[in-house]
Parts: sequence; C-alpha cells; structure tokens
Amino acid sequence: MLTKLFNYSIRALKKQKTYVLINILGLAIGLACSLIIILFINYELSFDQFNVNKDRLYRVILNGKIGGQEVTVTSTASPIGPAMHDEFPEVENFLRMNSWGETIIRHNDDRFIEDFFMEADSSFFEFFSIPLLQGNIKTVLNEPHTAVLSESTANKIFGEVNPVNQLLSIGNDTTYYKITGIYADIPETSHFKANAIGSFMTNRRANDNQWLANSFSTYVLLYPNTDPGTVDDRFASLIEKHVGPEIVRFIGISIQEFLAQGNKYNYFLQKLTDIHLDPSIEQDFKPANDPKYLWIFGSIAVLIIIIASINFMNLSTAQAGKRAKEVGIKKVSGSTRGLLIAQFLIETIILSLLALLLTIFITQMSLPYFNKLLGIHLSMGYFSNWFTIPALIIGATIIGLIAGSYPAFYLSAFNPYMVLKGMRVGNRKGFKLRSVLVVLQFSISIILIVGTLIMFRQINFMLNKDLGFDKEHVLVLREASTLGKKVNSFKDEINQIPGVLSVAASTAVPGHNNNNNGYMVKGRPEDSFLLQTNWVDYDYLETYGLELASGRFFDKKFATDKEACVVNENAVHHYSFDDPFSVRFLNPPDDENEEMKYMPIIGVVHDFHFESLKSDIAPHIMRFKNEDNNWGYISIKLSPNAGSETIEAIERTWESFANNDPMQYFFMDKDFDRLYKEEQQNGQLAIVFSILAIFIASLGLYGLTSFTVQQRTKEIGVRKTFGASLNNLWFLVSKEIMILVLISTAIAWPLIYWVADNWLQNYHYRIHLRVIDFLTGFIIALIIALATTSYRTIKTALVNPSESLRYE
Repeated sequence: MLTKLFNYSIRALKKQKTYVLINILGLAIGLACSLIIILFINYELSFDQFNVNKDRLYRVILNGKIGGQEVTVTSTASPIGPAMHDEFPEVENFLRMNSWGETIIRHNDDRFIEDFFMEADSSFFEFFSIPLLQGNIKTVLNEPHTAVLSESTANKIFGEVNPVNQLLSIGNDTTYYKITGIYADIPETSHFKANAIGSFMTNRRANDNQWLANSFSTYVLLYPNTDPGTVDDRFASLIEKHVGPEIVRFIGISIQEFLAQGNKYNYFLQKLTDIHLDPSIEQDFKPANDPKYLWIFGSIAVLIIIIASINFMNLSTAQAGKRAKEVGIKKVSGSTRGLLIAQFLIETIILSLLALLLTIFITQMSLPYFNKLLGIHLSMGYFSNWFTIPALIIGATIIGLIAGSYPAFYLSAFNPYMVLKGMRVGNRKGFKLRSVLVVLQFSISIILIVGTLIMFRQINFMLNKDLGFDKEHVLVLREASTLGKKVNSFKDEINQIPGVLSVAASTAVPGHNNNNNGYMVKGRPEDSFLLQTNWVDYDYLETYGLELASGRFFDKKFATDKEACVVNENAVHHYSFDDPFSVRFLNPPDDENEEMKYMPIIGVVHDFHFESLKSDIAPHIMRFKNEDNNWGYISIKLSPNAGSETIEAIERTWESFANNDPMQYFFMDKDFDRLYKEEQQNGQLAIVFSILAIFIASLGLYGLTSFTVQQRTKEIGVRKTFGASLNNLWFLVSKEIMILVLISTAIAWPLIYWVADNWLQNYHYRIHLRVIDFLTGFIIALIIALATTSYRTIKTALVNPSESLRYE
C-alpha cells in the first residue's frame, strides 16, 4: 500500500512542475537560512563549553559606584585570588590573568608581533581544558620569566626546533623568558585568546597587597556542589577586612561611611559559560556579544520557515480546482479520505526531502560568505556527529508535514458528487485562507524591511555622529613604553616629517579607556568622585581637535600646570562644580608618609565621546603626563594629503628609536568604528535574511498569481472583448494584492515599532523613529508585490480574447 501511495505521489508531482519547483526552491532557501542561523546561534552558545570544570569555574566581578558613576568590570586587585583561597572554604583554587594585547617577541634577530600575549598563574592549565603538549601542568608557569607558547606560535618562531628551554625576549622586559611548555591552540569558542602565556609571577604586582589597584582578571574554582551564592555572601566581610583600610588610607573615611554616601564596592561571581553573552560587564578579553541578537536572528529563522510554509499552503490550496477531479475520481473508485490524506502528505514529504538536498547545497555554498562576514568558522560537520543527518531529515520532514497538513485535509474533504458535476469547490473558503496567509507573509516581510532600515539608520548614526574630537587622519602608535624616556625626542623627530601636523603622547586614546580613578575634592569631604583618567602632554588638545569651553589647556609657559588638570563639561555638571576653577582635587600619595597633593582645574573642554555611543559621556579628567610616565600611546595627526611615504618615514624613525622593533599602529577612525563591529555584522546579516525572506514570499506570490490568473483567464477575455483596457485588467487583479498589503502593513507597523523601540534602548545616543521608516517598508513591500504579480497578469491580459474565451 505504501509503495502504491508513493508511486501515485510521484506521478502527481510530475504533473505539477511549476508548483513543485516553486515549493522546492522556496522551502530550500528557507531551510538554508534557518540552518545557517541555527549554526550561528549554536556557535555563540558553545563558548567555554569545552572546559571540563565549566560548572565549577567562576570569574570575580567588581561592581563599584562612586559619585553616581557606576562600573561593573572584570578588573580586580592582585591579592583577591589568594585571599579567597585562604579565607573561603568553598574555593579550591584561584587563577589571575593579565592581557597585554599586542606584544613584540624577539628570537635572535627575528621579531614577531603577537596579538594576544597574556600573563597567568601556574593554575591556568588546571582551570581550562587546553592540552599541554609539552611541559608539566603544575610547574610550567610557577617561576618568574617563564612562558609557554601555543603550538602555532611555536612553529612560527622556532620551526622544527624544539622550543622548550629556549630563551625569548618579550615586550620591554630586559630579562629573557625561558620557554617551559607548548600547548594546543586555544579553541575559537573561548572567551579569551592567548598565543603566548607568561608567568604571572613576573608581574611586579603579583605579590602586592594593594586592594584598590584593580587591573587583573581573577577566576576561582569552587569545590563540587558548592553554591556560588554562598561565596557571594562572604564578599562583604572580605571587603571590610581588606578594602576598608585602603579606603581609609586614600580617601580618609571608613568603608561604612563610604557606602553610606551612596557609593558601592562589591564583588560577585560570574559563571564561566555566561561570560560570552553578558555585555553588561566590561570585558578585559574578547568583547561579549548581546544575547538579544540571538533572539532576533532566532525569530528571523522562525519567520522565514513560516513564510516558506505559507508558500506551500497557498500553492496547494490554490490548486484545489485542478486536483478536485482527481480527488473525486479516486473517492468514487473506493479511496478513503485517510488514503488521500496519506498520499498528499507523502507528496509533501517527498518535496521537503528534495528541498533538503538543495538546502545542503545552498548552505555549503553560503557558509564561506557568512564565515568571512562574521570572522568565525561555522561548519555543518555532517559526519562528525551521528545525529546530524538524521536530525536534518527529521527536521525537514516535520516542517513539510506541518506545511502540508492543512492542504492534505482540505483537498481530501471534497465531495465527489459536486466535483464530478463540474461544480466549483472550496473557492470561497480557499480564497479566505490564502488571503490570510498572504497577509501573514507580507506582515513578516514588512517587519523585516522596516527593522533592517531602522538598524542601519542607527549604525549609520553611530558611525557618522560628531564625536567632539577629530578621528580622521590620526595615526596611533601602541607601546609608547618601548621608547622609555625618549618620547619627547621621538616627537621632535616625527614633527620634522613632511605630512605630520602634530604629535601627542597619552596613556589612553578614544576607544581605549584604561583608567577609572576615584578622587576627593577639597572642601567636600563627604563626597567621592569617579572619573575616567588620562595622562596627556601639551599637544593632546591640538592633535585630537578638542575644543575648550573655558580656561586653558596645559601650557609650557606655566610650570605649575604639571600639577594641574583639565576636565570635561560632564564632570563639571555631574559633580555640580559651580566654579570649576576653584576646585582642587586631592591626589592621594603613593607613600602614606608623603603629603596630600592638590590638583587645580585650569581648563574645561567640551564633551567628547571617549567610548562607544552605547554609553553616556562620563566625567573625564586629563592630568599632565611627564616622561617618567612613559606607557600608553603616541598619536600623530597627519595632513589629509599625507601618503604612504609619510608612514614609511614614521616607521623608519620608530625603528631607529626602538632598536628595530616593528611599529604597532592603527588609524583612529577605523579603530573607533570597531566599537560597532557587532552592529555592522548583524546589520549585514539582517539585510541578507530580509532579502531572502522577501524573495521566498515573492516566489509564493508569483505562483499564487499564476493560478489565480489561470482561473480568471476566461473572465479576462470577456472583459477585454467588451473594451477593458490593459490598465483596467491589471488593476482588476492587482487591487486584491494592494488591499492585502495594506492589511499587512496595519498589522506589521505596531509590532515593529515595539520591537525597534525596545532595541534602541540599548543605545544612550540613538535615532528617533520616523514615519518615513514605516512608509518606506510599506512602499517597498507594495512595489515587490505588484512587480511580482504584474508580469503574469499583463502576459495573460495581452492574450488574444478569442484564445482566452476558449480556455478551460
């Protein structure tokens, strides 16, 4: 019986080539889009899942609030890990990590720029399931100036030579590092990258007891079956014991008084597997992704499948008239309704499995594009897991059955008497259903169109908004510490190069904030003040095109300026400095035996965006940078006409000052735009999937129009005979589509308004929703709908009426 039904289904499908091709293509594209989105979501959810101890691994997070400015960061003090291990019975071990970013590694006369160098405690390989290929897990990083290399880095530097016990010069450290081990390359789905890892014991602060110097990431391994909430509860006593005395020393008030002022200072644990999808915490390593985008693209996948399924339902019910006689004959011949339902469902399964084959082809051809766009490596791995192929077959079959269930029950219900008498069956009911499905399709399409337009408007707004500083033609050199105390001499040489307008040294640059410091103000002992802190030289204002609101910038004519500061307008307004030039910041000394230093404000600059537009402009203070403070960046303002010869001259000058070390640099405009990399990638994904969703909907609409026009061919011929023009005939068929698109718009607009408004809340600086955004979505959908239907309508209307009247 099953074989007979299969054969009947094959013969029936052969008679419906247009219907079959449109359904297979639409379903295949829908499945391919959904499959790629599922791969992407699975990739995002798989971060850090490879770690054996993932359920016991936690990172320590600092949540602080001073003067109304709140931060939640991964930066913690060096002693917190050892203290938790000693004082918390739930903590089995601790790990501290410190990312250096780009670092120069020297081997003999060769120099290599490693993008991801990191310091870590010797417990690193006990925490993370990264195979150590050579070396002892417990000892490879337990001594200062020891390091381990990733397998790929070892091959790049040493080739076929065994790196273990070899010596390398790393960064600006004058002591050589001994290589004690080789580890397998860290998986892409780890929340951090490290091509080389040095011992944390090399860091000068590895054994210090400064609890307010928060610069390192701290992880803890809890004993099995430990409730992390228990550890969180212990932090209050730890803070009172260790942080309290530091606050008294630097601020002059007790921890209780500090908290009573509305300030915060607290730690909490973050589960390892939650790190990658928690953007609320400022990260030291890879930036976290927003899980909202997973919901957005997951919803798009569902919507695309719905559109493809609607195509199937619409085309199937539209063919009711064509297949009615077949159903009537089979029922008269003894077929039961159950057998007919089975046949129609088998047809659906065959179509869905054929679509699956095309889906696999489309997916394989598309993955390289998506991998390049996202900068990741998605792959199907059809044979890497036993369940992959069965899951694809079952998934395609289920989607096919869901899409084909209603048409199967609808077609099998025809009355054979009415069918064989030539009476029309199910037209009114079928038309209503098809209208509802078309409305649903175009509602989804309009939602995708308007949503994509709004997303791109916001991205364009962020990329082009006036930032309050000049990011164009600014070349930024990393690792200024390589120059030591020769920074001013280097600047003098660079200023002589044609095409260079100005040069500035600073510890931070826009997009690379690295210090948030707490201050006190003379005369306001009850208040605390948190400000982004940047040490800058005399040329910083000119190089970045900052504008003074009042006062002046650091000036060589005034020797006292080296003990002064410049703040932004937000600092003045946020902290209610009525007369900013009477404000004296208290600068706590490094040594408790030294006297308190005062920093007067000598200038106020207009607000400028030092970080992403996702966040508000924070209070910002610029302090003077002398040559002893030699770490950070050197920013070079270039003439718009400066070419490659200018950069080559800068590189030659750098190498002469830096012992031939390669120059590490970036352009400020490109680098600042990277802050919106996630938005730009997701915007491009949204465009691709929106276009494909609209294409699938158009396929179905084209097929539906073809069947509708066929049914009305004789009517069109009669109207043409009585003088109807081409425009009249086009409007006759198209007006139904216009009405359906209008209804779709009325449904889509409130939904996309709610979604877009909620999404825009993620950005402090954002666009306003405009009527034109929504009208554009309606117009695009209407044009696509009319363009899709017009070809088939006009083609039929141009047929000779004598042929139309003979059409059955």
